[in-house]
Amino acid sequence: MNAAHSVRPYRYLDLVLGLFVAVLIISNLTSSAKIVVLGPFTFDGGTLLFPLSYIFGDVLTEVYGYSTSRRVIWIGFLATALFSLTVWLVGLLPAEAEWAERVGMEAYNAILGSTPRIVLASLLAYWAGAFSNAFVLARLKVATQGRWLWTRTISSTIVGQAVDTGLFVLIAFAGTMGSDLLFSIIASNYVFKVGVEVVFTPITYAVVGWLKRGEGADVFDTATNFNPFRLAVN
Repeated sequence: MNAAHSVRPYRYLDLVLGLFVAVLIISNLTSSAKIVVLGPFTFDGGTLLFPLSYIFGDVLTEVYGYSTSRRVIWIGFLATALFSLTVWLVGLLPAEAEWAERVGMEAYNAILGSTPRIVLASLLAYWAGAFSNAFVLARLKVATQGRWLWTRTISSTIVGQAVDTGLFVLIAFAGTMGSDLLFSIIASNYVFKVGVEVVFTPITYAVVGWLKRGEGADVFDTATNFNPFRLAVN
């Protein structure tokens, strides 16, 4: 199915979109709430859930095509930016006296008060990583003629997560810690995120198959405009 013919109502696209945006917002909230240790990995709480956004991205591009995935990526970007802006504005407003005594702005800022640098890093890294992931998967689908789904979901995640993780850590923390620690954080997060993609491959196969049957869609981006700033579905 050529991308030029993909403008049609879908039964489950709104569900996938909603879950995708929810994963982004929850990941951003939990990333500043707690640092966790899981086996050999140490990372922020958001990293536990964030890799699922790449799985949703794979599903969106594989079933609905790059142009639909592009719109969803922008919706996720705007929703995340709105979340960050709201948290910042609420932090500026005067606190109610009882709440200030019981909770206080120090607790609020400790959990939600991410610095502008970290917010910028998160948004730019998500945007670049998500589009890298979608582009690689769409091109590989055409190159493989729709065969070997695992090769493109894992390959696109390897590229997308490298862009995402590298940009986030460098923009957020370069100059504030040594290069060895920066590399350790990048490597730990990258290995964990790609590992989640690999482990979830059977589930990705099941979801993609179910959606393709339910939607009657299997878009190949043979004539797609890959400009990330073009919002038209074509």
